[in-house]
Amino acid sequence: MKSFLFTIMQLTSEKKRTMSTSVFSCFATLLVFGFSSLASAKTHHLHWEVSYMFASPDCQEKLVMAINGQFPGPTIHAKAGDTVVVELKNSLPTEGVVIHWHGIKQIGTPWADGTALISQCPIKPDETFVYKFQADKAGTYFYHGHYGMQRAAGLYGLLIVDVKEGEKEKFKYDGEINMLLSDWYHQDIYTQMVGLSSNPFRWIGEPQSLLINGVGQFNCSLATNQGINKCNMENVQCSPMVFKVMPNKTYRLRIISTTSLSSLNLAIGNHKMTIVEADGNYVDPFTVDDMDIYSGDSYSALITTDQHVSSNHWISVGVRGRQPKTPPALAILSYLNNSQSQLELPMATPPTTPLWNNYTHSKSFSYKILAAKGTPKPSKKADRLIQLLNTQNRIDGFIKWSLNNVSMVLPSTPYLGSLRYSLKGAFDQKKPRDRFGANYNVMKPPINPNTTTGSNLYEIKLNSTVDIILQNANALAENVSEIHPWHLHGHDFWVLGYGEGLFRKKDVSRFNFENAPLRNTAVIFRYGWTAIRFIADNPGVWAFHCHIEPHLHMGMGVVLAEGIDLVKEIPKDAISCGKTANMLMNQHG
Repeated sequence: MKSFLFTIMQLTSEKKRTMSTSVFSCFATLLVFGFSSLASAKTHHLHWEVSYMFASPDCQEKLVMAINGQFPGPTIHAKAGDTVVVELKNSLPTEGVVIHWHGIKQIGTPWADGTALISQCPIKPDETFVYKFQADKAGTYFYHGHYGMQRAAGLYGLLIVDVKEGEKEKFKYDGEINMLLSDWYHQDIYTQMVGLSSNPFRWIGEPQSLLINGVGQFNCSLATNQGINKCNMENVQCSPMVFKVMPNKTYRLRIISTTSLSSLNLAIGNHKMTIVEADGNYVDPFTVDDMDIYSGDSYSALITTDQHVSSNHWISVGVRGRQPKTPPALAILSYLNNSQSQLELPMATPPTTPLWNNYTHSKSFSYKILAAKGTPKPSKKADRLIQLLNTQNRIDGFIKWSLNNVSMVLPSTPYLGSLRYSLKGAFDQKKPRDRFGANYNVMKPPINPNTTTGSNLYEIKLNSTVDIILQNANALAENVSEIHPWHLHGHDFWVLGYGEGLFRKKDVSRFNFENAPLRNTAVIFRYGWTAIRFIADNPGVWAFHCHIEPHLHMGMGVVLAEGIDLVKEIPKDAISCGKTANMLMNQHG
């Protein structure tokens, strides 16, 4: 409160000679609003314990990573401006853990971002770390593990931030339905990680099941009479999700994808969806029959329950962008005053997922996402341009993913600690390149497939405007270019545009400066490019990476550092590993 009052007084003092009376009244309004906001903001204290447990998400019993014995983990509900405090105890017997709060900017708390060896040390077994951060903006978010491939082991859950007390959403609705989408492997993540790091290379393959709120059905088609007898309908852990709704109402669907690999498509039988939010930002509403969702995406869609009350309707989630070997996940939308005494499967067949390689359909959806009126517009010029060429390469025969021919390897000392305290030798100091060869043929495998490892640490001037061109290319095999969803920590960015082939300087003329959507995750389509712009206004060290779990594990990421000298004192237990551990010991020596 004191700092808030000081800021207002300071601003008033500095500007009082030039400001008009009307501007002073604005400050007075802001002051009253500040008192009101601080008074209504709450602090949510949560005590969590991460451990393994047996569960049957798709009717096949496996080990899952759970929080307080729950899979998926508990849903966090907060309002914008609230403070969230999570005391996280690691009860995994032999490994560290962290949790990333996906979409939360961590303004003033970069050590709480939950990225192992970037913002903090992994929490050791039997130890506890306290995450404390502000839910800075209303929106649909989630949290997940960010160490190794723990997200693929089930370490994830929802984080829902509502508007502040007394404020209203831009759209009206009568109820909410949350859909957390994920893919599920029967092979454990440790076998997967070893395979990805082996020579010869062992790919993880396609997931065995897709899950909706942690529930799926392995080797079972609920939609066919032949499949019903094979389905375990009595196991409560994997019986299909049923979302009950009232007729003639409007519902807000909060849809999140935390998949390890799969790009998804969602459709609801006989119900259109109006998209109103993407990654915690309002968008210009548009209506679709189905929607593509990439790993790391979050959306809000409105549906109207205007169908006949005596019928149920399939919700279908299928694979996009990869040749599907995983059956769709199915759930049921059921009208509450349905006269059936026992839930019956819908008579109609489920919506059909568009062909996996119908990229025109995928692009059409992404291109429709535009900013709602009132969204801040990007400036017309940037201070820096970084072009990141996404390629698949080899190091001594081992397959890696690289950016500008460097595959990211994280150090043993978190960047946040080593940069804040200027520790020498804590990581590879070689600066990554802002460009790649202008004549690179993105349509063909790399002529020289060899690459190197590095820190991929970009130091960004505080408050500068930065453009990043994400450039896709052909992988090692002929005629293969994969879809990559890229997620930026600590910021939202404007999606300025998409294009085919190699990005050229002339493509800047195609950038959207009028209604570019704000996102924290953006997709690069095969053989194409995506242009984003952000303002480096959040002191800290932030990951920027492909959100596909095995791709990040194989080096597909960079790190952005900005305003490190402005970072306040970092909690000691956040950086008590590697060289910062030695520094802390010497301080208390």
